[in-house]
Amino acid sequence: MKVLITGATGLVGKALRKRYAAQGVEVHFLSTSSKKLQAANGQGFYWNPAQGEIDHSALEGVTHIVNLAGASIAQRWTPANRKRILNSRVNSLKLLHQAIAKVQPSGLVHFLSASAIGRYPHSFTREYTEEVIEVDQSFLGEVVQAWEEAADPFSQFDFSTCLLRIGIVLDPLEGALPKLVDPIKKGVGAPLGSGKQWQSWIHLEDLVGMILFAQKTDWKGPYNGVAPEPVRQKQLTRAIDKTLNKPLWLPAVPPFALRLLLGEMAYIALASQQVSSAKAEQAGFVYRYPKLEPALQDLFS
Repeated sequence: MKVLITGATGLVGKALRKRYAAQGVEVHFLSTSSKKLQAANGQGFYWNPAQGEIDHSALEGVTHIVNLAGASIAQRWTPANRKRILNSRVNSLKLLHQAIAKVQPSGLVHFLSASAIGRYPHSFTREYTEEVIEVDQSFLGEVVQAWEEAADPFSQFDFSTCLLRIGIVLDPLEGALPKLVDPIKKGVGAPLGSGKQWQSWIHLEDLVGMILFAQKTDWKGPYNGVAPEPVRQKQLTRAIDKTLNKPLWLPAVPPFALRLLLGEMAYIALASQQVSSAKAEQAGFVYRYPKLEPALQDLFS
């Protein structure tokens, strides 16, 4: 087994590389940074999706690809940032598709591309499975739809293609969780918006495990990368408070205040998606952290 990872220096990519290393799996990764390539000991290869440049030798001997490339969505949605967020995902997939079509690596058996639950429409009442075809009418929905459409052409190849629609990834040092934890630690934590919005999350360790399981069992098509217990935003905030033993006393932060602070990006905190993990469970994946409080206790231990 030899794996090629894009977005290998992000939160999920770093954890995935660590797990592969522990299992003795050889990993290639693509990077636009010459400094990272110099420190890669032959595992790193140059690419520049914006310019359509890629070192095709990155595909030599590769059996599995994990595509995690994409600029962070957690930045102000200015016109320039919107373009960067969208193009970083679409151009990466287009360039990978062109490279595979040119090199035609015979040993490639599985391609997994990250997606996001942000494609599902905002709702306080619906539960979303992978069969839902409606797309959220927001910039977030637009990005995820374009992301998945850019992955569609990979189905023309002989290998299996999987889309993993990832929820809020919980990690104590990176991602969304530290942004929620910091004000709580300072004694100024509070629920966001109405607090009624559903937030579908997954422990980083389970997400990495799910990617490995998807490769091992040859998942095809879309799967939701979430834990079995989605929670309301107010529940999430209170669970963090309970784990840290930091009582909440401030009222909820109203939506207009979040919009003043974050601009349109506030939609990330206010959108509600109750997402089902049933398909992953029926496929045989077993979670280490299916419930929120034990997950938080592990992360903060």
